[in-house]
Amino acid sequence: MNSKRLFFAALAVSAIAFSTTIAEPMAGETPTDHLPPHITQVAWFGERADWSPDGRKILFLSKTFGDAMEIDLATKTIRNLTAHYPQHGYTRALYLTNGDILLSGPESFDPKKTGEARGECFLYVLDKSLTKPAVPLGTKCSEGPAVSRSRMHIAWTHVAAEYPAEMPAGSSRMQEADIIYADGKPKLASQKLIISSTNLPFKCTLETQNFRPPEEKELTFSAYGYQGTDVCGVNLETKKVVDYSNSPGQYDEPEGIYPDGQFTLVECDKQNHQGPNHVDLWKLKLDGSGQYERLTFFSDYPGYKASNPVVSDDGKFIAFQMAVSKDAAGVGHGIFIYDIGKAAKTPR
Repeated sequence: MNSKRLFFAALAVSAIAFSTTIAEPMAGETPTDHLPPHITQVAWFGERADWSPDGRKILFLSKTFGDAMEIDLATKTIRNLTAHYPQHGYTRALYLTNGDILLSGPESFDPKKTGEARGECFLYVLDKSLTKPAVPLGTKCSEGPAVSRSRMHIAWTHVAAEYPAEMPAGSSRMQEADIIYADGKPKLASQKLIISSTNLPFKCTLETQNFRPPEEKELTFSAYGYQGTDVCGVNLETKKVVDYSNSPGQYDEPEGIYPDGQFTLVECDKQNHQGPNHVDLWKLKLDGSGQYERLTFFSDYPGYKASNPVVSDDGKFIAFQMAVSKDAAGVGHGIFIYDIGKAAKTPR
């Protein structure tokens, strides 16, 4: 090889090394410093996003025990939906199929006991007119409820600490019910038990996640504490439970689900096995094959993670949040949109 070819070969190697170096996170950088073209930040604060059925808006919380906010993606306008009445803040906000909003929040709040307050949340329905306070549904909810995308139907979890006289210590159970309206006021109807943790062949704490589309005959749930935490599903008719992740020693928490029901998004530490404070978003096939695909790389930046994803009803976009490892689960620092089609064309 002549000297000229050697020079250009060396230059090419240097260029590759340089490009690799600058792609690596540097001290003080955050995931927002190197967002790929298929990820866009749409809000610089907030957490726990939810897509409107038409995909034009995103509902989210300003903070844990904060207000329910809504961003119009076309105009980038953000409005506060719960500022018109006194309340103690909310931990969840989800669209119902009729346009009303399901909220979860405490009846009282002591800022020195936030952990207790998260475990003492009740469900409410906020009228889409935004002219009156949210109406309580009369039931507690542990962590997040699941909301049907096709009917006025929800599922939620009770834990033994909430009903010590009715439930064995350390147990949890999932309930489901319709939301109906009587004299214009929402209430629960046809309430029934889905499954109790005491019915499972393994020990865990339950949390409802998503009704599996399109038939919604199955509910995905988190099996906290089992093999690290696993992605499971329960058939709402037969009560048969399937462990879809079955990954001992790995943290797998299902969140958003794809509209065809074939995949779910998972908060997962498969890339580092450092636990729930160091997760990224992975796509898991719901056939028991254990087929995963990593979608985000926020945990490559020390002290950060990506969490709480949800898929739009057309299956084209994912909304999620950036989170900080040291914060409590669910706390977010901005809302992002992942363009699935654009991601497929982006070199890895």
